Amino acid sequence: MQRLEVLGANKLKGQINISGSKNASLPILAATLLSKNKITLKNLPKIKDIETMITLLESLGSKIKKKRDKIIIDNTNQKKTFASYNLVKTMRGSILVLGPLLAKFKKAKVSSPGGCVIGVRPIDIHLKSLSKLGVKYKIDQGYVIATAPKGLIGTKIRFPKISVGATENLIIAACFAKGTTTLKNCAIEPEILDLVNFLNKAGCNVKWTSKRTVKIIGVASIKNINYQIMFDRIEAGTYMVAAALTEGSLKITNIKPDIIQTEIKILRKIGAKIKISKNDIKVTGRKKIKGLNIKTAPYPGLATDMQAQIMVLLCKANNKSTIKENIFENRFLHVAELNRMGAQISTKGNMAYIPGNIKFAPAELMATDLRASVSLVLAALTAKGKSVINRIYHLDRGYENIEKKLKKVGAKIRRVN
Repeated sequence: MQRLEVLGANKLKGQINISGSKNASLPILAATLLSKNKITLKNLPKIKDIETMITLLESLGSKIKKKRDKIIIDNTNQKKTFASYNLVKTMRGSILVLGPLLAKFKKAKVSSPGGCVIGVRPIDIHLKSLSKLGVKYKIDQGYVIATAPKGLIGTKIRFPKISVGATENLIIAACFAKGTTTLKNCAIEPEILDLVNFLNKAGCNVKWTSKRTVKIIGVASIKNINYQIMFDRIEAGTYMVAAALTEGSLKITNIKPDIIQTEIKILRKIGAKIKISKNDIKVTGRKKIKGLNIKTAPYPGLATDMQAQIMVLLCKANNKSTIKENIFENRFLHVAELNRMGAQISTKGNMAYIPGNIKFAPAELMATDLRASVSLVLAALTAKGKSVINRIYHLDRGYENIEKKLKKVGAKIRRVN
């Protein structure tokens, strides 16, 4: 099993180019199942979750060619509707194949998904919403077995709570539903907007009629297109934190700053200096870090995927801070490991209390989920001495070449078996 060894503490200086978005790539890859021909995708990140989704598509009959910076997906003979547990167990995003398979073939058998252990994350919103489009389903031995005998039929659906995955699944499915579907109380994350942009360029008819309401007029097929995936805003936010945390100076490139305004505002409040250009930003950390009381929320609020990274930064603040986790009920698993490095964080329910003025000590650490993994890397970057981070397969699910990118800007970090 691989691990990372990090020798802190160094100020990070230089330039980091941000990869394509994991959270945009997964639903767009799922949506390519609607096609009967070829789709070309560019700027996919080279990470484990994307490899898993590509393998899943291939198991369903897609023929996929990889060419340098792009992949070509050929669905001419794609006819399978069974997504096995062995492929779905490691990644929650795999449930997104359910909508397009039902839309295209009127049936699907998909394993209940896995992924990070950060909360219950049920798929009941997906299933109940699909049933309103005419889907009949049952869960048998961990599999969702679903059929749409009359095809999908457009209707009005209001999600009981904001759900990124359910919004994506229903938008994709409704593209082939008969008539018009209106979805209310939708998630509006930039990755969902990227999915909608992809679908519309492919010939679908998806329009936002208000901030969280989308109207989809069903079509019979989609056309061949070339599409470039957006940048990964969570990766960008992570390296922004790294610059602020190490009192470094990093130019973060290949981004759209207007999409990460919340992260920019938080880092400025904490004390970082940020210079914004058209497709990049420069983040310079300062010795004095201010404490904050913050909370995670659906976009445009602070992403739950940035909570662990911001927590590490607040440990270095010169006064107390709090974080309220409003998205997942079990997303403080990294706290125990940070406390082993001297953090003294306490939690109660969905609240974390951070005393500040912490000098991280090096330690051997165990990653529990994707974003927890990277928070331990960040903490290790500031600890004088060698830290070892185990179980980094979580990290490889969401960060492309993280140790190579960090090495280029001055971090002493290496991967060992």
